[in-house]
Amino acid sequence: MKKTVGLSAAAALMTLVAPGVRQGAWAAGSDAPEKPNLSIGFIPLTDCASVVMASVKGFDKKYGLTITPSKEASWAAVRDKLVSGELDAAHVLYGLIYGVQLGIGGPKKDMAVLASLNNNGQAITLSNLLKSKGVTDGASLAKQIKAEPKEYTFAQTFPTGTHAMWLYYWLAAYGINPFTQAKVITVPPPQMIANMRVDNMDGFCVGEPWGARAIRDNIGFTAVTTQEIWKDHPEKVLGTTAAFVAQYPNTARAMVAAILDASKYIDTMSNRSEVAKVISAKSYVNTDFDSIEDRMLGQYDNGIGKKWKDPNKDHPDYLAVAKKVNRIDIYKQAAAMTKTPLPKSDMRSSKLIDGVVWDGSNPKAYADGFKVKV
Repeated sequence: MKKTVGLSAAAALMTLVAPGVRQGAWAAGSDAPEKPNLSIGFIPLTDCASVVMASVKGFDKKYGLTITPSKEASWAAVRDKLVSGELDAAHVLYGLIYGVQLGIGGPKKDMAVLASLNNNGQAITLSNLLKSKGVTDGASLAKQIKAEPKEYTFAQTFPTGTHAMWLYYWLAAYGINPFTQAKVITVPPPQMIANMRVDNMDGFCVGEPWGARAIRDNIGFTAVTTQEIWKDHPEKVLGTTAAFVAQYPNTARAMVAAILDASKYIDTMSNRSEVAKVISAKSYVNTDFDSIEDRMLGQYDNGIGKKWKDPNKDHPDYLAVAKKVNRIDIYKQAAAMTKTPLPKSDMRSSKLIDGVVWDGSNPKAYADGFKVKV
């Protein structure tokens, strides 16, 4: 799972920050948050981590805020509480914000997306009953539906959300009409496992950790991850109302800054296990640590014999590490003192025994080029 701050997050922040404003000034003076105490809603999912960690690690305090994460039961509840003002902001489905903006399937209100919280990290799970009939992917599901016509039930989390889009798109890609050949229902993310366990559905699309949890509970398997459908797709966002931003511009800016700091903390791979442990607690996602950690680290098991490391997982910054360890700056100073000639470039390229070219200026491409990966 690629848990990363998207470009839209940075763009959103830049539109809110006045030139020359320093972080330290946000906690006092004219740039002080107009509303320092914030209630930010979230749904129990791995990608709520930025909101939770902003509070747990104290990134909010750095900007003069106190963020209280508010655990919500469903996306409909998040929508209604955002609209009413009961929540100041929320970890929310991208499409939900636009649905409210347009008044689709509910109240209409001007909304604002302040930052992207993550890319990727969702999956479509199919039941073990389907697996017992030979279904392992979209193509075999289409054959099963054709061979045994009946009402097949699939769940998504909110009608205008990304999970509905992934599910419809994936079914249609294999020639399955999601409106005539399937019954699609709405189920809150934490309730997916319980509903599949009692055979209320044949499959569901939801964010992690519930895809991984279905495998651990031996009730389903991963048919496809959403990053396989659309690589590096946008997913959850930090959303609020346009009125909130207009009334509390300093607060909005400080809130995004705190979320950005939390997101950068999560982006550091060495912090992922700690983050998984924190958000696995009952007050947050309320599930086992392993169901969160494995996929957060890019370690996938689809439950039917395939294990892999997600090719969309984060890479170390190879170049930055090399520059930190190789003190070229000191060498250059010494070379100048001794009039020792220097290479034309700090980086070099070399051809190895198999003909593959190592390009020091692009180590990520070199690492990605291997057929055998660990």
